[in-house]
Amino acid sequence: MGEGGRPARGVRRAGAWLWHAVAPHSHDSADKTDAALESSSRGLRVLAVSFAVLMATAAVQAVIVGLSGSVALLGDTLHNVADALTAVPLAIAFSVGRRAATRRFTYGYGRAEDLAGIVIVLIIAATAGLAGYEAVRRLIEPQDIRAVGWVAVAGVAGFLGNEWVARYRIKVGREIGSAALVADGLHARTDGFTSLAVLFGAGGAALGFPLADPIVGLVITAAICFVLRDAAREIYHRLMDAVDPRLVEQAEAVLRTVEGVRHVGSVRLRWIGHALRAEVEILVNHDLTVVQAHAVAVEAEHRLIHDLPRLRAATVHTDPYGPAGADHHAPLNTHRIT
Repeated sequence: MGEGGRPARGVRRAGAWLWHAVAPHSHDSADKTDAALESSSRGLRVLAVSFAVLMATAAVQAVIVGLSGSVALLGDTLHNVADALTAVPLAIAFSVGRRAATRRFTYGYGRAEDLAGIVIVLIIAATAGLAGYEAVRRLIEPQDIRAVGWVAVAGVAGFLGNEWVARYRIKVGREIGSAALVADGLHARTDGFTSLAVLFGAGGAALGFPLADPIVGLVITAAICFVLRDAAREIYHRLMDAVDPRLVEQAEAVLRTVEGVRHVGSVRLRWIGHALRAEVEILVNHDLTVVQAHAVAVEAEHRLIHDLPRLRAATVHTDPYGPAGADHHAPLNTHRIT
């Protein structure tokens, strides 16, 4: 998963910029749809690969759970199975999100990812509840664990499998702007560290302290709860149309560089699936013709699409700048929310 060196990246970026400058290009709906479809295709590939890796890891651990009776390893195995199963709602969401917009769903189906995120949060919560229940039950009714060495091996295997999946999901999720995929990657990362906790349970059992196993099970439950909190926050922000304030600042900075823009008004950004949409207001000289003002708006959208990561479209509203004392929105003032 390593990246190339800085000089190589710089050469690639310079080459891409040069090609973009001299090659014909456009920003029509077909181009934007192609970009969205490519993002969804990458997401589906990530889900397929990570599902296979996690299910293989969980299968190995399940066999060792049967041999050892370790409740800590059971909790870790359940967590890995749940993490693998979260790929199912996400895959459905990525597939649904590829559909074209309709007259009913005028913004398309990108929000399906947010619904999938809710399902993922519920799966994580159920996993925490089941793992915690088993750990408490084993505290009340202690049992010796067997095949301690194999339990330790299973813990290491769980860590390696989950960490690889976490890096893969988080990397691609951030590249395509999918909050649900990033949340799923964070879930996998914590799974990896909880797998390492299984080693402590195995070590305690080997030293004659059988309660170490259910205690580690409770620790794993607590770790799952922390993942639940982070994933829920990530999905909540998407559902509430939250964006990184730096993106808003970046959009404002881009708009100020557009020739003809005298002032930048409100800037609103929202995520639709793993793509951004923008609604912005700019002020232009009041004596411009409609055609001239429209040209400024088109250039503003053009700049935003190029300079703002994962922006698919922008609605640019032009307002007249001047003459002094004029209120061009007077009929709307009583309708505006302050």
